[in-house]
Amino acid sequence: MANLKSIKTKIFSYKKTGTVTHAMEAVSAVKMRKGQERALSGRAYAAAALSVLERLSSTADIARHPLMREREGKTALIVVTSDKGLAGALNSSVIRKLETELRERGLGTQDVVVFAFGRKGGEYFTSRGYSVESVRTNVSDSISEAEMSEMTAAMLAREDITSVLVAYQNFISTFEQHPTVRQIVPIRPDTMQEIVKGIRPAKGKYAPQHSEDFAHPAVYTIEPDADAVLSVLLPKLLNIAVFHALLENKASEHSARMVAMKSATDKAKEMAHSLTRTFNKVRQAAITREVSEITSGIEAMK
Repeated sequence: MANLKSIKTKIFSYKKTGTVTHAMEAVSAVKMRKGQERALSGRAYAAAALSVLERLSSTADIARHPLMREREGKTALIVVTSDKGLAGALNSSVIRKLETELRERGLGTQDVVVFAFGRKGGEYFTSRGYSVESVRTNVSDSISEAEMSEMTAAMLAREDITSVLVAYQNFISTFEQHPTVRQIVPIRPDTMQEIVKGIRPAKGKYAPQHSEDFAHPAVYTIEPDADAVLSVLLPKLLNIAVFHALLENKASEHSARMVAMKSATDKAKEMAHSLTRTFNKVRQAAITREVSEITSGIEAMK
């Protein structure tokens, strides 16, 4: 049976761990609320921007653009993960989802180029022999769209890249996040429509306020000319799609970390309570044994 000193040390250790995890839970809760508000408030903007792509993608002028056509070449993977752990299966589920997608598409290490936003994803794919073009930190909560545009510009500047996949955690609620992989290049109407539907919440203040089932024009007139407009417009809209994925992942990260830290705090309290009961039992057994020894000694002296 364990001695009282070792049990008492374990109780102290669990209580100390619970204090730390409770503090981390409180910090994550504050960050979670800010991240959720930013992600949800940006959904209307992202949905509107991608709706532009959805409506324009069926016109003849845009269909000839390189970003719209299926071509032979490499696939760029934009992997959005975190730089820190202690967030449950946040990062591993995104990586597993992306690996499943690569297997279904029949893509190997020589067919893809990785652009990692977050150290966890960058380290994973580097260790497995993938060509990792860049790894950017994902620590700050105040990342701007302008910073994301650098990665998007570098990706689109490579002529050998003909398709782009973005993988991230899509925020559903505080206790639910879904690993998601979206294809954003080549741009297809059905893909854009699916992304837009996934962005808009079904209810709440960020839900659509009116029905959007209206007829889209079959033809758009683009001035001064299609090439001049699309060379600026399409990269900008794609950058918005990537930036929105980052916001969703950041909200999911803080939510997952808060839930993980709450579970750790509850488990630490449970273990401390269980060990306290064990401590009391051992102490009572020791007291009973000592009383028995004293009684036996007194009886022997009679």
